[in-house]
Amino acid sequence: MAKYSKYRKLGRTSNQRKALLRNQVTMLLYHGKIRTTEAKAKEIRKLAEKLIALGVKERDNYDVVKVEAKVARKDKDGKRVKEVVDGKKVTVYDTVEKEVKKDRPSRLHARRQMLKELYPVKEVPAEGKGRKAGTKNIDLPQKLFDEYGPKYANRNGGYTRIIKVGQRKGDAALEVIIELV
Repeated sequence: MAKYSKYRKLGRTSNQRKALLRNQVTMLLYHGKIRTTEAKAKEIRKLAEKLIALGVKERDNYDVVKVEAKVARKDKDGKRVKEVVDGKKVTVYDTVEKEVKKDRPSRLHARRQMLKELYPVKEVPAEGKGRKAGTKNIDLPQKLFDEYGPKYANRNGGYTRIIKVGQRKGDAALEVIIELV
């Protein structure tokens, strides 16, 4: 009797395989396309399609709420305005009304499901490599809701495409490019 499995083992232990697939799916959704082996691409496709489908389903499922926020007052150079109170320098704050998107319960659940599969992404500026000042955290679930949701709204699945490139030099593994359609 032959043994069948529902997924490819990729020659790794389960935690290594999960980490590899999470990383590759994260990079696919962040960059739009990646180059990998055919077996990995077919596994990545499964995860990516599910995440994009979640993004499409929950794209408009939020309420817009008005919130009052304290924002530091800034001068013409963009520096915070300080005021002396009781002999101490204190930043001056203004109260501003902002409109914020508040997730409904099902969208919040979808966001948490996505965060379970995706790694956090930090964007580092090209000119200032190694400097923390210019880095910013990318909210991939938000990108799935705001960019990919409307983009694939009228499409029933098939959000990724696999293009065969050829064999790799070192081990002759079939390389492919997996990209978002």
